[in-house]
Amino acid sequence: MALKKSDVPPIDEIDVEAMVARYAHERERRLRKEGARAYVQPKGDNLPDYGVDPHTEIAPREPIEREIDTVVLGAGFGGVLASYYLTKQGVDDFVLLDTAGDFGGVWYWNRYPGVQCDNDAYCYLPLLEETGFIPSRKFADGWEIQGYIRQIAEHFGFADKALFHTQVTSLVWDDATGRWQVNTNRGDRIRARFVVMANGVLNMPKLPALEGIDAFRGKLFHTARWDHDYTGGSWDFPVLDKLHDKTVAIVGTGATAIQAVPVLAEYARKLYVIQRTPATVDARPNPETDMDWFGSQPSGWQAARKDNFHKGAMEAYAPDDEDLVEDFWTEIARNVAAELAEEGCPDIGLEEIMARRGAMDHRVMERMRRRVDALVTDGATAEALKPYYYFMCKRPLSSETFYPTFNRDNVELIDVSETRGIERLTESGFVANGQEYPCDCVIFASGFEVTSDIEKRWGIERIEGQHGQSLYDFWREGPLTLHGTMTHGFPGMFFIGYIQGGLNASVTEQFGRQGEHIAWIMAEALKRGADRVEVTKEAMDDYVSHFEATTIDQTEFLNACPPSYFNNDGAKEHKWGLFRPWGAGWHDFLRFLAEWREAGDMKGLELRVSEKTGEVT
Repeated sequence: MALKKSDVPPIDEIDVEAMVARYAHERERRLRKEGARAYVQPKGDNLPDYGVDPHTEIAPREPIEREIDTVVLGAGFGGVLASYYLTKQGVDDFVLLDTAGDFGGVWYWNRYPGVQCDNDAYCYLPLLEETGFIPSRKFADGWEIQGYIRQIAEHFGFADKALFHTQVTSLVWDDATGRWQVNTNRGDRIRARFVVMANGVLNMPKLPALEGIDAFRGKLFHTARWDHDYTGGSWDFPVLDKLHDKTVAIVGTGATAIQAVPVLAEYARKLYVIQRTPATVDARPNPETDMDWFGSQPSGWQAARKDNFHKGAMEAYAPDDEDLVEDFWTEIARNVAAELAEEGCPDIGLEEIMARRGAMDHRVMERMRRRVDALVTDGATAEALKPYYYFMCKRPLSSETFYPTFNRDNVELIDVSETRGIERLTESGFVANGQEYPCDCVIFASGFEVTSDIEKRWGIERIEGQHGQSLYDFWREGPLTLHGTMTHGFPGMFFIGYIQGGLNASVTEQFGRQGEHIAWIMAEALKRGADRVEVTKEAMDDYVSHFEATTIDQTEFLNACPPSYFNNDGAKEHKWGLFRPWGAGWHDFLRFLAEWREAGDMKGLELRVSEKTGEVT
C-alpha cells in the first residue's frame, strides 16, 4: 500500500527564515531565570497530602522482615514488564513495592476526566498476543489501561507478589552479607540480592512555586490526584456535576489539560485555561477496535506494528514502506517518503534527507496552526493557541474537542506568556497579567519531575552502594552505566528508564526490552551460583565513552525549543534529557545486547560465587 501524504501547505507559502526567528523569539519570552526551580513538589496547608492515596484505603499489615532474591520498585509498566521477564526466566523469588494502592503506576494515579493514552494502543499496550487482550479503541481510556496492567500481573501469576502503599525510604548495600537493605515506611526490612529501579518517569507531581499558594481559600489539587469528591463524577464516569456553580481555573495546556479541559468546560459555570506555551494539537479520530481486523492479524503482528511505528516516529520510511499507524506521530516521515516515491525514488544522501525533513517540519507545523484558525472563532484566542516551535519540541498531542471548547461562552483562555506564568494566588483567585480573576478552584495540570535530578523524582531518602557511596552524588552530572541498566559500585542494582541506552518511540517497548535484558542477567547469575553481580569500572567507563561519542547530540535542538520537561524547563544542559539514543539506532542497540548475551561470558561484570555452591563462572 502506497504511503499517503497528508494535506500540508507547500514550503513556498512559509517564510522559513522569518519562522525560525519567530521560534527563537517565542522561546526567549517564555524562559524563566529560575528554570526548573520555578516548580516545587506539592506541599502546603491547603493542599492535599500527596503521600496519601485518595483512591484506595490503606490496608493495615504487619512489617515484613525477609531475605529475597529481587525487589522491584514500581508496579507500573516498567515494574510489571520486569516482573514478566523475571517470571519467564524462572526467577520467581521477588516482590514489587509501590506507593499506590494497585498496579498501574501513572495509570493508577491519573484519574482526571478524559484520560487516555495519546499514542496507538495497539503499540503502547504490550504483550497483547501473549495475554489475548483487545484494546477497546485506538486511544484507550485510562481505567482500561490500569486494569490491563493488573491483568498482566494476574495472567502471569505474580499479582500476589506486590506490596502496595509502600514507600521505600532507603536502599543501602551491605557488603558483609552481599545484600541490599531495603527499608520502607511500613517498617519493612527486606534483604535483597537484586534491586530493579522501575519507579517511572511520571511519578512525582510538581507545582509552580507560586506566591500566595498558602493564601488561597478555595480548592487546590493536581490532576494526578483528581478530587472527584469535589468535582463529582468518577474515573470511568466523568460527569462533573458538582461544578455547575463553580468557577474553575486549570493551569497548563499540555497532555493532561487538553484531555481534561473539554470535560471541565462542559460542567463548570466558568473555566479559565491558563497557558504559558500552547500545545501542538492535531486531529484525534478514535474508532472502536475493528474486531474483524484484530482477529485477522497474523502471529507476530504487534512486534511488526511497534517496529513500523518506531520507524515512522523516530527514523525514516522508505518510499515503498507502509505506515501501519498513520497518525500525527509518523506524519513527517510518511510525507517525506511519499514525496520521494512521487519523484521516482531518487538516490539522495543523508544531508538532503535531513533538509527535506526540516522543510516538512515547517509544513506540518503550519498545517497545525491553520487547524487552530479553522476551529477557533475568536481571532485573538486562535492566535494565542498557535504553536510556534519545531514539531518535537513538546509532546505532540491530539484532540477532537480541545480547540472547539474555546468557542464556548463559559471558557476563557488566559495567556501568560508575557509574564512567564501566573503572578500569584490570592485568597479568592489568581493574578495574571496584572489582573485578578476570582475562582473557586485551581487545578494544576503542571506535570511531573521528568528530567530534574533523580533525588527529586524518586523520593527515596538514601540510596547508598559500596563504601557508603550515594547514587545521587555518583550520578550528579548525569548517569554512568553499562548498557543503560547497571552502574559500578552498586552491585545487583538495575535501572529501567531513559538512562543512557537505546531509545524507542514506544516507552513500553523500551522498558520491556530493558526488563528482558535485566532478567537474563539475574537468571544467569543465579544459575552460576553468584552471590553478587558487579559492574567493573573499566566496563562502565568504556560504555559511557562509546555512548557519549556516538549518541546524537540533541543539545542544539533542545536549546531552540520553548521550556518544557523535554529540556528541563529551558536548562542549557540536558544531562537527563529524554532523547539521547544509542548512536547507531534502536535495532543496533538490540543487536549489541543480544550479542553480549549470546557470548555467554558476561563481559564487564564480576560474579562472586557462593562458597556454599562452589560453582565456577
